[in-house]
Amino acid sequence: MSILHELANTIEARKGSDPDSSWTAKLLAKGPEKCAEKFGEEAIEAIIEAVKGDKAKLTSEAADVLYHLLVMLAARDVVLDDVLAELARRQGVSGIAEKASRSDG
Repeated sequence: MSILHELANTIEARKGSDPDSSWTAKLLAKGPEKCAEKFGEEAIEAIIEAVKGDKAKLTSEAADVLYHLLVMLAARDVVLDDVLAELARRQGVSGIAEKASRSDG
């Protein structure tokens, strides 16, 4: 099992837990919109560190992004394996062709 699967399982286990008992439970209790907002904040922080070129800080922020992505997915009942299956489906397909095949353009 990958660390991402372990983390996704931990996040799933925190659903419905006492918000005072864990940060994950607290985020999930605030709802999907707040989880999405927090993911966006972390993504911006990662972008800032990427622009600055500080590898250590970017690494840390990237970990935050992955964690908050998994929380956001869990808040909307999207499982990691579905996301991974979508990535696998796209593998070997030109990014330009894949993007053109989407209905939203």
